[in-house]
Amino acid sequence: MMRRLRWPLLFVALAAAVVAGLAVGPVAVSPGEVLRALLGDGDPQTIAIVRDLRLARVCLAIVIGAGLGMSGAALQGTLRNPLAEPYLLGVSGGAAVGAVLAVVAGIAGALALPVAAFAGAAVAVLLVLLIARAANGRADPRVLLMAGVVVGAFANAAIMVLLAGAGEGTVRNALWWMMGSVAGAEWSALSWLAAYAAGAGLALVVVARDIDLLALGDDAAAGLGVPVAAATRRIYLLAALLAAVTVAGAGLVGFVGLVVPAMARGLGMRRARETLLASALLGAALVVAADVVARTARAPTELPLGAVTALVGVPFFLLRLRRAV
Repeated sequence: MMRRLRWPLLFVALAAAVVAGLAVGPVAVSPGEVLRALLGDGDPQTIAIVRDLRLARVCLAIVIGAGLGMSGAALQGTLRNPLAEPYLLGVSGGAAVGAVLAVVAGIAGALALPVAAFAGAAVAVLLVLLIARAANGRADPRVLLMAGVVVGAFANAAIMVLLAGAGEGTVRNALWWMMGSVAGAEWSALSWLAAYAAGAGLALVVVARDIDLLALGDDAAAGLGVPVAAATRRIYLLAALLAAVTVAGAGLVGFVGLVVPAMARGLGMRRARETLLASALLGAALVVAADVVARTARAPTELPLGAVTALVGVPFFLLRLRRAV
């Protein structure tokens, strides 16, 4: 019974989060008014609030959550490591370096920013793998986590160096962006970000069989005809692209890629394809809900989105780390 209901429940959870994202705020809007506003009917002020202010923000949160969820699911499956996720493995930090570098260089357009973030994420993936391989422990969760901490610390240092000569306003905006936020959602940038995320997410779904086989171990996957090195590198880069999209769109939003795949597996998702798709839905719902909390918990002050997801993710990470060790 539960297996038949799990997909409808996922869509209901996402729909409920979206309604909350459109209805809750400084000006409360009822679900009925939200529907009428989306259809262009009702009070003009309500239409402006729902369609012009909140809808783009909710859509960006969906893209960010789905990308982080799928990226984390792909990394965990490939590494056979439930602690793997873009933020902890330094991928998001590398993407942030690339994005900040593009901003400092004055080339932060709708196309250039995701590309620069992807380049930084790809470099971070390479560094983590090299460090872990040098320690002869690529699949060891502790080695990977330490490698991710090293790369993340280096990324933070690089960002501070890049911002050292920037103006006060630029530094303040950059620090707020690094803590994560979807407050600056714009339809022009959102369309490009969604296209990047959809392409990378679809590619991960296509190679889901490789993730399933790699989860059996390198030797078993090679015996079943999988080119292990090439497949692993391809999945890492696709996961890095998704992480880069999230960083370019909303800054650093941590721990979503850690929590969401575990939730998907808790619902009975076992194969990589269904885990990826469930993680996309759960991640989207989680980030939309987290954004609602971020803008209402201390209204009119808005909390950083990354801080809200960390309040959920850090205790979850410590619990999973205790089990892994």
